[in-house]
Amino acid sequence: MKKLLFALPALFLLASCGGSSSNTATTTEQTAAEQKGETFNIDTLTTSVDWKGAHKGGLAPRWGKIKVASGTISVAKDSVSGGEFLVNMKSLQVDPASVTEEGKKATDLEGHLKSPDFFDVEKAPTAKFVITKVAPYTAADGASLVADPNYLISGNLTLKDKTLNVTFPAKVEVSATSVTASAKFVIDRSAWGINYKTEGSPENWMISKDVEIGLALNAKK
Repeated sequence: MKKLLFALPALFLLASCGGSSSNTATTTEQTAAEQKGETFNIDTLTTSVDWKGAHKGGLAPRWGKIKVASGTISVAKDSVSGGEFLVNMKSLQVDPASVTEEGKKATDLEGHLKSPDFFDVEKAPTAKFVITKVAPYTAADGASLVADPNYLISGNLTLKDKTLNVTFPAKVEVSATSVTASAKFVIDRSAWGINYKTEGSPENWMISKDVEIGLALNAKK
């Protein structure tokens, strides 16, 4: 499949049969949380952003990874207080295992996703996530795609030239020397204006608006 898409930190793997089935609360850009306490630097070698998308109905799923370029997490009183990280969109990769059709190549899809048709990585080489709110996760916050969540994280997600605030459950563990976090959430790519050709084009309609982002983050002092 040649006309698909990404998305975040994948940032951030579910496909809808119709419109978006995103489970992620999305609002306008919010004020960044003050980064209080100690600062932990994100380990870019062990931190990963996964993405997955598909055609309508979940057909021809595609998935891959994007590298995190830099970032920090702040911890105050053994709890995350804030943080931010940059994602290197030029590093976007398509897993060859997701491209099984004869004559199709993962590298061709990578090039298309990086082109002006989608993420235009020459003009927008990075995506960004900035934490705006951290709260304890409760069952009332809704279903989680990650096991045993303990935080509800809100943050400004910038893709290309648009920033929106997203909220999702996360599993976070804090020690004296490290912070680890995992999250998985679904976004509606069209909310960031990421469409193939035009929003109403037949080519764009064939691609699910839903993109799942998976985050596995490690930060150290």
